[in-house]
Amino acid sequence: MTKLLLSVHVLVAILAVGSITVAASMFPRQALRAIGGEGPKVAALLHRVCRGYALAGIAVPVFGIATGAQLGVLGDAWLIVSLVLTAGAAGLLALAILPGQRALLSLAESPGGAEETARPVAVRLTMLTGVFNLLWAVVVVLMIVRPGSTTGA
Repeated sequence: MTKLLLSVHVLVAILAVGSITVAASMFPRQALRAIGGEGPKVAALLHRVCRGYALAGIAVPVFGIATGAQLGVLGDAWLIVSLVLTAGAAGLLALAILPGQRALLSLAESPGGAEETARPVAVRLTMLTGVFNLLWAVVVVLMIVRPGSTTGA
């Protein structure tokens, strides 16, 4: 059972979180291009990818906790830190990145002169997306290294 839980955990992390990190990273540039006159289709698609995979990404900590319970490591510091960072990344996505994407999309869909307003929003969104990606990178390292683990990994 542990192998199945771990497999689902890793697969969902790769597919969901990986898709979000790529789409969210591409979004600000595509939104600015849309505001510059190229149309919001690509930016809108990237936003839908982020929203859709955010829902699927909920399975990552769910299966991670189930795997941790099976392995008896729920009290280990590396797992607790990983869960806190995961919650931080989820909060950043839900409370800042997705709303920032919506704001840029609304500027892209409104007629006239939104470029000056959009650039600071896009810069902030780029920074927040970088922090989101960095949080996930730290979580991945913690999952691999597992400081204090007795597995010898």
